[in-house]
Amino acid sequence: MILSVSRRTDIPNYYSEWFYNRIKAGFVCVRNPMNVHQISRIDLSPQAVDCIVFWTKNPEPMMSRLDELASYKYYFQFTLTGYGKDIESGVPHKKEKMIPIFQKLSEKIGSRNVIWRYDPIIFTNKYTPEYHLRAFGQIAEALRGYTNQCVISFVDIYAKNKKVMEEIGAYSISEVMLEKFAGKLSQMAAANGMTVGSCAEKIDLFRCGIAHNCCIDKRLIEDIIGYKIAVGKDKNQRPACGCVESIDIGTYNTCKNGCKYCYANYSRDTVIKNCSRYDKASPLLCGMITEEDKVNERRVKSLKV
Repeated sequence: MILSVSRRTDIPNYYSEWFYNRIKAGFVCVRNPMNVHQISRIDLSPQAVDCIVFWTKNPEPMMSRLDELASYKYYFQFTLTGYGKDIESGVPHKKEKMIPIFQKLSEKIGSRNVIWRYDPIIFTNKYTPEYHLRAFGQIAEALRGYTNQCVISFVDIYAKNKKVMEEIGAYSISEVMLEKFAGKLSQMAAANGMTVGSCAEKIDLFRCGIAHNCCIDKRLIEDIIGYKIAVGKDKNQRPACGCVESIDIGTYNTCKNGCKYCYANYSRDTVIKNCSRYDKASPLLCGMITEEDKVNERRVKSLKV
C-alpha cells in the first residue's frame, strides 16, 4: 500500500501529532467523503505500508520526530512558491523561514526524498510571467543541491474556485507564450541541478524540457524502497494525472493554509467547524466515530512483487 498524507489537507503542518499517534496505534480511520457514515479502518503497520507520500507547505511541526518513522520509507512533496499572504495567507515567509526549512529537511532525509512543487502557477496583474520567472529562479538557486526534482502545474479553474480566481484577476496566456515560459523554467532548474515535471497537465511541454510527472511515482517509490511493486494508475484522479494508486488518509475542509486556489476546502465556515473537532487521540482526523457510522476493515497489503 502507498499511503498519501495527504492531498486533502496539510497533515504535516497542522496534524502531525495526530499522525504520529496513528502510527503508534497501528491503524487509522478514514471517513468516505462521498458517504459520510461509511468509515474505513486501515492498517498502518510497516508490513502493509510500502511507502508514505507526504504533501505539505510546511513540514516543520513533524520534523523533530521523523525518527519515529524509522520503520517506514517515505518522501515529501513540498510546495514552495513565490506567492505572498494575499494568495497563501497561512504560509510563513518564504525566504526567511520556508527555504531554510526545506534545506533542513533535505539535509535530514536526502535530496532525492524532497520534491519541490512550484504550483499552481497563476497569472495575475501582480503575479505576471516575469514575476514567476524571478521568483522561480531565486528559489531554484536557494534549493540547489537540496532537491533533484521540481514539479509545476498551471491553476485549474473549478466551480469551487472560479469566483476567487475572478476576484484576483487570474488570466491565461497563449500556448506559444506558455511554452516559452515553461522553457525558461526548465533552463533555470537545469542550471541548478534539477529536472522539471508537469503535474496533471494536458499540454505537452516535452519540447520545453518538461515531461509529464507522476507525483505518486512508481519509479521513484521503487528506488526509495528498494524493490518492485505491482500497482496501476490511480483511476480516481484526473485523466491527465499519472499517479499510481494510493490510499489518502486526509479529510477535506480541514486545511488552515488559506490558499486562494485551494480545491480541497469548499467553505471557510466548514473549515473552522471541522478544525474545532480536532482530537489528536481520535482515530479519525477532525471527527469522532458515532453510532450512525459503519466501520469496515479495508483490506490492504504490501504491493511488493
